[in-house]
Amino acid sequence: MEVRPYSEAMRGFTYFEEGDVLFAKITPSMQNGKCAVARGLEGGIGFGSTEFHVLRPGQRVMSDWIHRFLRRLTFRKNARTHFRGAVGQQRVPDEFVTASLVPVPSDLNTQERVLARIDDLTAKLHRARVILADIRSDTGRVMGAALQEAIRDLDERFERISLGELAAKKRIQIMGGGTPSTLNAAYWSGPLPWVSPKDMKRWIIEDAQDHISQLALDGTSARRIPRGAVLVVVRGMILAHTWPIAVTSVDVAINQDMKALCPDGSLRPEHLGYVLWARSRQVLSLVQTSAHGTRRLRTENLLHVLVPDAPLSVQDETIAHLDEVASHLDEMRRLQELDRECLDQLEQSILEIAFQGELCRNSCVKLSRLPWAGLTSSPTPGPP
Repeated sequence: MEVRPYSEAMRGFTYFEEGDVLFAKITPSMQNGKCAVARGLEGGIGFGSTEFHVLRPGQRVMSDWIHRFLRRLTFRKNARTHFRGAVGQQRVPDEFVTASLVPVPSDLNTQERVLARIDDLTAKLHRARVILADIRSDTGRVMGAALQEAIRDLDERFERISLGELAAKKRIQIMGGGTPSTLNAAYWSGPLPWVSPKDMKRWIIEDAQDHISQLALDGTSARRIPRGAVLVVVRGMILAHTWPIAVTSVDVAINQDMKALCPDGSLRPEHLGYVLWARSRQVLSLVQTSAHGTRRLRTENLLHVLVPDAPLSVQDETIAHLDEVASHLDEMRRLQELDRECLDQLEQSILEIAFQGELCRNSCVKLSRLPWAGLTSSPTPGPP
């Protein structure tokens, strides 16, 4: 939050007060469960986006009770079926919120007891999520450790040769790319994957978000990169912290922010890719910043990177070992994602039980029967 003079916020924003419940009305924030209780407001009032509903509980219901009710996945799924507006700008209408029924225990003490039980259970879920996050972080470090160990062993056993020497001996070819004009639709209607940094999120490149035609190859700076190439990003803000590397399993083209290293038969592309991955921290230290703030890895700096010149049989052994490690890690991440989903489902089950009346006797009231501050009808106070 930020504090502003009342005169700057009284127009063009949504007004709310201490204890009001804010419920996001627009996609995708609504589906993601964006909902909060307004607390700790300067002067007891606040202003915010026009993209949330404001609900003001009366004396019979607590703010946290309404908040937990709105956090339920079933409520958000139901709200989604009432969306209005164009795709990408759909919103939950006022009428749906005011017509919604909320189970409300007859006294505040019961609400407090149920909320305390919910908080106790969700606190345990939070601790489980912290442990899971630690496990995921540890998992993410395993591949780096395996890489460093494997490449360190090769460095000690075999002579190292720079990418520049490999290029001079024509054992690798370094290729650049380009972007065909987006004004010519015929350039962008072909089958050839056109890889840009946004596609560099996986180890093996089998496809890309964009594709170009033979016409683009014939008439622009775009070039066909043969399968079995190692792709690296050489320009972009991502180089401030990460050096994306991938190996192609199909012919591709690339944009001008990337380079392709195409090895001959004496180098396995996966071996070269793993070596570059292991050297990524060293390479990132060579990245320069342009006048516009963009990060850039110059080709002459890239050529200094050293590669252990191991025979093909040893390269194959290293690749098999690291591929096996990566496969085990993928399975671990899959199981961790299942654990995360189970924790989310358990949290929703707790909320559903609470509002199905299994924790207390309840009655139902419409949200419209609570003093509710709608986006168009919420009162605007005078200057404090």
